[in-house]
Amino acid sequence: MGFMKHNYVFIALLLLQAYVTVSNAENVDSDFSKMMAVADENSLPLVNLTTDISAVTKEEEIDGVLEIFDLKARTDGRQYFKTGCRVKYRGASSLVYDKKSFAIKPIDDNGDKVDVNIFGIREDDSWILDAMAIDRIRMRNRLCFDIWNEISKVPYETDYGSRNGTLGVFVELFINGGYHGLYCMTDKINRKLLGLKKAKEDEDDGSVTIRGVLYKGDQWTDATQLYSYDTSEPVDRETWNGWELQHPDDYPCAEAWQPLMDFIDFFRLPSGMFADRYDEYINKENLIDYALLVLGMNYGDCILKNTFLSTVDISDSHQFMITPWDMDMSLGGNYNGDYNNTMADINRIKNAMLFKALYNENIGGYRDGLSSAWAGLSRTVFSVEAVCKRMDDYAEAFVRSGAWQREYNRWNGNPVPLTEDITEELSYVKDWYARNFRHVCSLLNVGTGINAVSPTMADGQGRIYTLDGMPLTKNSRHKGVAIRNGKKFVIK
Repeated sequence: MGFMKHNYVFIALLLLQAYVTVSNAENVDSDFSKMMAVADENSLPLVNLTTDISAVTKEEEIDGVLEIFDLKARTDGRQYFKTGCRVKYRGASSLVYDKKSFAIKPIDDNGDKVDVNIFGIREDDSWILDAMAIDRIRMRNRLCFDIWNEISKVPYETDYGSRNGTLGVFVELFINGGYHGLYCMTDKINRKLLGLKKAKEDEDDGSVTIRGVLYKGDQWTDATQLYSYDTSEPVDRETWNGWELQHPDDYPCAEAWQPLMDFIDFFRLPSGMFADRYDEYINKENLIDYALLVLGMNYGDCILKNTFLSTVDISDSHQFMITPWDMDMSLGGNYNGDYNNTMADINRIKNAMLFKALYNENIGGYRDGLSSAWAGLSRTVFSVEAVCKRMDDYAEAFVRSGAWQREYNRWNGNPVPLTEDITEELSYVKDWYARNFRHVCSLLNVGTGINAVSPTMADGQGRIYTLDGMPLTKNSRHKGVAIRNGKKFVIK
């Protein structure tokens, strides 16, 4: 009955889409002040960034003003919040798109950085406005992080509930008062979120003791795959062998890079020594969680590029933890927004030594741990029902607020095509996920809980529906998971 309820919700969303498309058409070109005046309980938060947009670059921050209007009053307890800020573009390849992401740093009247708890997420002085430009459903990254936050925690206490991923809120962004599009405002992966220890500087001689470290994989290199590194690369800068030094970024030096060098060197140990000592450098549970995220979402461009490696205090432990990043290339989507109908490949997680060494020899029961963890999570957070519900909940918020219609009118075809009816695009993503779900169950030798049969569609057996709630006909060519009488089965 739970899954049939999901189907009814999806059909209701179809009807809601049609209604809101008409009722909000007059608001498509509204400015920030007009949108504040007509906001209601269905509205997404409104964010206005006032700045010289022609002067914004990735390299240099410029002054701006950030305004937030949120009827839920989650920022500083106020429905309307205003602060000075510093702003620049963020991203790499995505900077070629007209719809760009922004890095925002709130400042006080003196121009100094200041912590702000935006939308009740956490206190921080650095925020992201994510454009999601290549994502045809504008929710892949957020949805994947939501799942990650549910399945994985850092293995120690932090000020933020041991969270190991970002939180975010979908907003409608205005630039200098004019409508700019649907964005997701999130916090960042940084020292404060992960509870990493600060470096200590000796007051007498100026020497620095490195404690917590945070690295981000920026390029595909032997070093980001943990195979080897170029010893001729300078160590007195914030980038080294395809990695970025995120913390301590104010002390780029050999001591700051040495923990990463030691980590790479560790994988060169003979297999017996590696097996005996792997838990000195590797948190097995964290790597199980991450591998399941990669497989379940078919998350690409992520081993170990577009991931973070961190150690809370190198003076206490050499054990590294992984944190994901940039998950637009997931759930049947490609790097450029095109469809990627391929299913998860176990070889993807074995491309980097971090996983290969554990998986191939089943060190510490790693392969067994993958199967066991998926067996449990496939019935909860990774279940088809749960993932589809997350999509429907976000889609309903987009539609009810009118944000999806405005986004479609503003950005359809730039750079990727959008569907005016978001449920059309969701149908593809849901079908892809159901197929990949079964595939991962097969890879990990875990039952799907779905009976494999080859049914007829004769009258009297009950209507048959796809996972997105669409009825099938006798002549349908649909293959895969379907629903009849509230139960799942497979059409071969």
